Amino acid sequence: MAAHKHDHAGHDHFHGGQGGSRTLLVALLLTLAFAGIEAAAGLWSGSLALLSDAAHMVADSSALGLAAAAAWLARRPPSMRHSYGLVRAEVLAALLNSLLVLVLVGFIVHEALERIDRPRDVVGGAVIGVAVIGLAVNLTVAWILSRGAHSLNSRAALLHVLGDALGSVAAIAAGIVVVTTGWTPIDPLLSILVAALILVSALRLLREVVHVLMEGVPLEVELEAVGRDLAALDGVLRVHDLHVWTLSTGTVALSAHLELRDLADWPRILATARREMDTRHGIRHVTLQPETLAALPLERADRPPRENPHG
Repeated sequence: MAAHKHDHAGHDHFHGGQGGSRTLLVALLLTLAFAGIEAAAGLWSGSLALLSDAAHMVADSSALGLAAAAAWLARRPPSMRHSYGLVRAEVLAALLNSLLVLVLVGFIVHEALERIDRPRDVVGGAVIGVAVIGLAVNLTVAWILSRGAHSLNSRAALLHVLGDALGSVAAIAAGIVVVTTGWTPIDPLLSILVAALILVSALRLLREVVHVLMEGVPLEVELEAVGRDLAALDGVLRVHDLHVWTLSTGTVALSAHLELRDLADWPRILATARREMDTRHGIRHVTLQPETLAALPLERADRPPRENPHG
């Protein structure tokens, strides 16, 4: 029977910390405060660019609140029910936020097509003034978020805010065109352009989130190279059942079985493997199982004669 032993090393988790959730909370309050102003201005001026941007900012408020809650949950320690802790909460928040962006894109495009078919009057001057303030708010929030943790969660929140900034730029451009030429279709046309730009970023982020949830190998890790480095360790004969996946942003996990020439070399091999995985591939959560190929021959055991139950 081959000897089996499990060694777990590098169970380190990296989260945004308390500062990450506080940063998201500040961004949430700024975004929510201006969303109401922009919505009122959009209704009064008749600008779809302002209304779509206000709707996006309301969604941002929900997204930032969700992101802040996820950052707080990610700091919770491991428990008997969740042995890894709740680090995946950030990934789930990023997934929900990405889907929310897609819904908003659909809403903006639908409204824009209706306005192209039935143009409405737009108060260009008011649109410009409110959009300039909105752009300043969005850039401030984006700056606050960019200084925080760069997790999938915070990136999803930042995507919402940058989409708002693009919406504000489009609203400013639409207001200028309406004031100077009176051509109102520019308002929905620019809204569609902004929606398309947001869609590209949202799909890219969604693909990355789904890759994490499907336990895919992190994009920055080459699985074949990891296997070669483990197999090249002195005393290792073969590597199998190799898996590398992402627990949360910044936390990559690895598990593998190593067939050894001599089980006595295991402490040295384990220490070397941990060091190599950390320095070469940035993997610090390492779980390795040693195995030896030597097997004892089968032997027939002496068994006492069976007793006759009937005497």
